[in-house]
Amino acid sequence: MNMTPIRIEQAKPARSTAQRAITGTMAALALVALSACSSMDNQEQRALSGGALGAAGGAAIGLMTGSWVTGAVIGGAGGAAAGALTSDDDVKVD
Repeated sequence: MNMTPIRIEQAKPARSTAQRAITGTMAALALVALSACSSMDNQEQRALSGGALGAAGGAAIGLMTGSWVTGAVIGGAGGAAAGALTSDDDVKVD
């Protein structure tokens, strides 16, 4: 009888939810930091920052509920829409 040894391969440990949230948040912050906002008007800047914040928040919530990609897409779209639809009068804190 031929005895072949059994190879047992260890799987790499899955990334934790906290690690995924930190990675997503850092990616969103890097995107915002690298985007050039100087040539944009105030409404475009609000749409960009609202989209980035919404995507980060949506991804974080999506990690807890099952799909961080879907959460990021929905959060980004909602944040961008909210940023674009607000006017300068709504945002000023005088």
